Amino acid sequence: MKKSLDKMTLAVLLGNRGFFPSYLVGDAKREAVRIFDELGINTVMLTEEQTNYGGIETYQDAKIAAQMLKQHRDEIAGIVILLPNFGDEKALSQAIRLSGLNVPVLVQAEDDNLDKMGLATRRDSFCGKISLCNNLRQFDIPFTLTTQHTCALSSDIFKQDLLSFISVCRVVKALRGCRVGAIGARPAGFNTVRYSEKLLERLGISVETIDLSEIFAGVNRLRDDDLRIAEKLELLKSNADASAIPQEKLHVMAKLFVVISNWIIENGIDTTAIQCWTSLQDTLGINVCSIMSVMSGQLMPSACEVDVMGALSMYALSIASMKPASIADWNNNFGEERDKCVMFHCGNYATEELDNPFMSTADIIGTTVGCENTCGAINGRMKAGPLTYFRLSTDDFSGKVKAYVGEGKFVDDKLDTVGCRAVIQVKGLEELLAYICNNGFEHHVAMNHSSSAKVLHEVFTKYLSVDCYYHK
Repeated sequence: MKKSLDKMTLAVLLGNRGFFPSYLVGDAKREAVRIFDELGINTVMLTEEQTNYGGIETYQDAKIAAQMLKQHRDEIAGIVILLPNFGDEKALSQAIRLSGLNVPVLVQAEDDNLDKMGLATRRDSFCGKISLCNNLRQFDIPFTLTTQHTCALSSDIFKQDLLSFISVCRVVKALRGCRVGAIGARPAGFNTVRYSEKLLERLGISVETIDLSEIFAGVNRLRDDDLRIAEKLELLKSNADASAIPQEKLHVMAKLFVVISNWIIENGIDTTAIQCWTSLQDTLGINVCSIMSVMSGQLMPSACEVDVMGALSMYALSIASMKPASIADWNNNFGEERDKCVMFHCGNYATEELDNPFMSTADIIGTTVGCENTCGAINGRMKAGPLTYFRLSTDDFSGKVKAYVGEGKFVDDKLDTVGCRAVIQVKGLEELLAYICNNGFEHHVAMNHSSSAKVLHEVFTKYLSVDCYYHK
């Protein structure tokens, strides 16, 4: 059931302007083919038979380019504009508008060489990029810039910009049309995870719901000798050491996993939010944490307490980094070190991110439902390393979706506690926590071992029109 993502396809548009050397367009096209192929990116480009050197300079060129974009619209995840010379800003903007395509756009302009500033070799892309960006804004076409104003196509910095842009395209494509599965009802005492389905629908995100009674009925109907149970049992055991868990509890977990997986597949679900207490413990005598951990490890993340916005946050972070994401509580201060805090949840973290994970009981909730009814929680600590944290929320009062994102690090400072936990360090943590409280964000946050804040900020502010605070 692991999430698989197809190889990305980008449309490449080359700008040209007649009184600058046009052969530079042909050179850039050949170099682009080499670089994109080296990075494993599919491309769609005009040929030299269609326009002069395959560039775009006139309105007629724009129409030809627009037709190409229309023909490949289902494949194209983003557009890269290359300016080997000044380029024609109007024709490039018209090509995108005429195509009707609404995808991320990256603008690159080639460096001039100081020893090649004569009429036959100068580019003036430095100036042309400013003109193009001015036109793109006039045409209301959002775009992404390279790290440097100009750079060589063959440079390492452009390759990094291109890979970052691929991540932007991947997240935008994944979220438009995303389907979230809400399994069960929000815990009665957790008003904090309320959200607006209607605001999500405006972003192209749908929420599919199912009552836990239907899930339980599916578990009861499932024969004990169903081959799928053994398959799920192996997934659970390979996810974390389960030697301390009774076999009958593991069997029930595997049956529940089969039913949830079937519903996900039948409904085309990308990410889930599950009512993880206390109905499951009272009815099946287990925790769902390990199942959620496996799915998160498969890049189909699962959030606790029917936190739909938390599930979406995990999904965006997973797709941006192509690494598992986990959801956690901003949980405890770390003594007097105010740039550090403890992140905690009962036991749902993706085990790829943990040191020595094992399956156990959830002792905190066990105080009310009995520890014997909480088998399935993951116990482990986040490995030290880079941290990205991210949170989406719907604000019904303003009628908007909002977010915050930032980076820090997981640290290995001593911490004596149970469950899934981490100690993190974030510069200006007190200011971040004040922002979270003052702006009504939830106590849950998605996190993983990556450096994805810039990508997520670009995605949500530029392409999804979501206000996103970037904590630096």
